[in-house]
Amino acid sequence: MENLALIDSFSEFKDDKLIDRVTLMAILEEVFRSTLKRRFGSDDNFDIIINPDKGDLEIWRNRVVVADGEVEDDNEEISLTDARKIEEDFEVGEDVSEEVKLIDLGRRSILALRQNLISKIHEHDNTNIYKQFKELEGELYTAEVHHIRHRAIILLDDDGNEIILPKDRQIPSDFFRKGENVRGVIESVELKGNKPAIIMSRTSPLFLEKLFESEIPEVFDGLITVKNVVRIPGEKAKVAVDSYDDRIDPVGACVGMKGSRIHGIVRELGNENIDVINYTTNLNLYITRALSPARITSIKIDEENKTAQAVLKPEEVSKAIGRGGHNIRLAGQLTGYEIDVYREGVEEDVELTEFSDEIEAWVIEAFAKIGLDTARSVLEQDVEDLVRRTDLEEETVLDVMRILKEEFED
Repeated sequence: MENLALIDSFSEFKDDKLIDRVTLMAILEEVFRSTLKRRFGSDDNFDIIINPDKGDLEIWRNRVVVADGEVEDDNEEISLTDARKIEEDFEVGEDVSEEVKLIDLGRRSILALRQNLISKIHEHDNTNIYKQFKELEGELYTAEVHHIRHRAIILLDDDGNEIILPKDRQIPSDFFRKGENVRGVIESVELKGNKPAIIMSRTSPLFLEKLFESEIPEVFDGLITVKNVVRIPGEKAKVAVDSYDDRIDPVGACVGMKGSRIHGIVRELGNENIDVINYTTNLNLYITRALSPARITSIKIDEENKTAQAVLKPEEVSKAIGRGGHNIRLAGQLTGYEIDVYREGVEEDVELTEFSDEIEAWVIEAFAKIGLDTARSVLEQDVEDLVRRTDLEEETVLDVMRILKEEFED
């Protein structure tokens, strides 16, 4: 096989993988030097001449002429007799350059060279893909469902790149069929071996932030800034927004007339409930807004311990806590403060943990998960509602209510 024919035989890689001819030639030289080193022990005395424009390649071995019978290294030296077969007027001590044809390397070396070249081209391609997607980390991306597995969905983009959407990065209500387009953020890109693993996420708070940028022009243009995003994927989210232009109402611009602007985002997130609030450096006001839709009567903040005590009218407490405790949990994450709610007019209350001698820890934890961590907060609830929200047995809930009534109300 001629040198030029070998180069042309790899044009399919250049075209399919979008490798420019100069890069292909550089890879070729690297592979040829590796082959020469294995074949002759060293490639230091070889010149490889590549013409990227014509796509041809020449290999020349340089040796020193020595007297017959004094050759110690066949790769570095050539006898006078052999040198004069190349050119008749060579003398001892002169340098001889001899072209090496591929056929001289042997069939096995040529096959190894070809395999090595294919491997290098794939490695180059994977490196480019890694760099490309590393720059896209945190950005919105759309790809098509190619294969559905138990623990992940495999996506392909328009260039045939494989993207992984793990089960735990999917919104609980997500359901995709083969051929559907899926949108998410590129969460991470890692090299596993020589192959890049591209992970997409639809549960990341950054996904919601990027959807705001994509769907709301004022956010895209920088007129409105998304200050913070917290989510319970598929359930509820809170987004704090701000604007440096007093003429713009950031919440109104994000929500739109009758929710027209945010509706597409809500639909994309599987009807996730999104609260958009105005960001402020006034901590009292910020926590008050974070607890919306509940209306706060008063609030006491301990900045040193990052805690806040909010007092509400009894009918507002359930709104502040929210279904499954989602509202108060997200308000805490948004503000960075641990928030406790208290009913207006009730001065005395006792933490559930005070009853740990009579109520098992896992039961107390079940109540705490839905935002009920005091005796009064539990006693004011409906038994059937508590059973549904905590997944506890009705008998267990009734026992807790009885203990609290006996020990607390008396």
